Amino acid sequence: MIKTEQEFSTEEYLKMDLLRFTTAGSVDDGKSTLIGRLLHDSKSIFEDQLDAVEQASKKMGDHQVNLALLTDGLRAEREQGITIDVAYRYFATPKRKFIIADTPGHIQYTRNMVTGASTANLAIVLVDARHGVVEQTCRHAFIASLLQIKHLILCVNKMDLVDYREEVFQKIKSDFDDFSSKLEIQDIQYIPISALKGDNVVEPGANTPWYKGSTLLYTLENVHIASDYNFVDCRFPVQRVIRPQSEAFHDFRGYAGRIEGGIFKPGDEVLALPSGFTSRVKSIETMNGAIDEAFPPMNVVMNLEDDIDISRGDMLVKPNNQPRVGQDIELMICWLNEKKIMSGGKYTIRHTTKDARCIVKSIRYKVDINTLHKIEDDLSLGLNEIGRIWVRTTQPFFYDSYKNNRGTGSIILIDENTNETVGAGMII
Repeated sequence: MIKTEQEFSTEEYLKMDLLRFTTAGSVDDGKSTLIGRLLHDSKSIFEDQLDAVEQASKKMGDHQVNLALLTDGLRAEREQGITIDVAYRYFATPKRKFIIADTPGHIQYTRNMVTGASTANLAIVLVDARHGVVEQTCRHAFIASLLQIKHLILCVNKMDLVDYREEVFQKIKSDFDDFSSKLEIQDIQYIPISALKGDNVVEPGANTPWYKGSTLLYTLENVHIASDYNFVDCRFPVQRVIRPQSEAFHDFRGYAGRIEGGIFKPGDEVLALPSGFTSRVKSIETMNGAIDEAFPPMNVVMNLEDDIDISRGDMLVKPNNQPRVGQDIELMICWLNEKKIMSGGKYTIRHTTKDARCIVKSIRYKVDINTLHKIEDDLSLGLNEIGRIWVRTTQPFFYDSYKNNRGTGSIILIDENTNETVGAGMII
């Protein structure tokens, strides 16, 4: 019996493991329908939501309930039958709680896919069984690899439209194996499904007796993500200084933030960057009281034995394991704005909790997403294009490579005039 999120006690819910995953694929591959089916068959939607979707389906002339309407919330999405913006949905089973990011399939919305995938532990890439591996399949798999998503599930959807033939599934699996061999994805699984009929989504499909693997929900519940975080390199970017100045906590000074790497314990010696002063961890506090250790991705308040001048943007690390410190940073950047990035362009750069200004020193190359080849004769990046650049910041940054730590290896670029996020970067 699968509980809805509302049926868990607060204590049960907070203790449960969280999996963030994103869906991607070409247009009309059935991403929204798949999520609708997942929510419907796992009993994770309310009756009034289902009633509203049934009424909307009838108005649109559908002969059956259009489960895609559970995630396609914008009026333009429902009218066109496509996903435009990233839609987030939440549900839970007895084993795990989930945050789903349903991302668009159109090429012009690739930036939305990057946004939805940036915090994901796992990516579901859908392929239409009739069309096989197409350009957008390769594009989204490459972005998943670039964003260091360690787990990918290739769902071959619409198997009902090819009579559930095993040879169709095996051909797509072989084609994607050839392409993915060039990528850095550690765990790839293949599942034949019919999002419309429900085969192999929550329950095993009777129409695919030749498939001996797990259903999609079982795979999501059991994929191992605990080791995906960096538990070696201790990183604690300070987000805010906590000074209650109340009767009970008159002298309390704590530093709030999220653990981005390593394990911190009371008594550990820590080094504050950029000052270089050292101290020891006096206590680690959470909303439920003091704890004996903190690790990614926990949000905590760190209390030190010594009063050190620490503010937002500083970082606490271990003295014998420090991040790189520098102002010249090399990035793989996904450009999110219609106005192209050019050498000499000036932007605000944000890294963990630290903001500064930067200038683009050079554009090394951009990537042909279909072939993964470098393009070096066109040194400008436009909307949805990906390339390698150098930037110089006005202040030193404390960072790791994105490959080693997604939290301290990622940045965003912001247009100083419009305050729009124009680029998402991964430090090399």
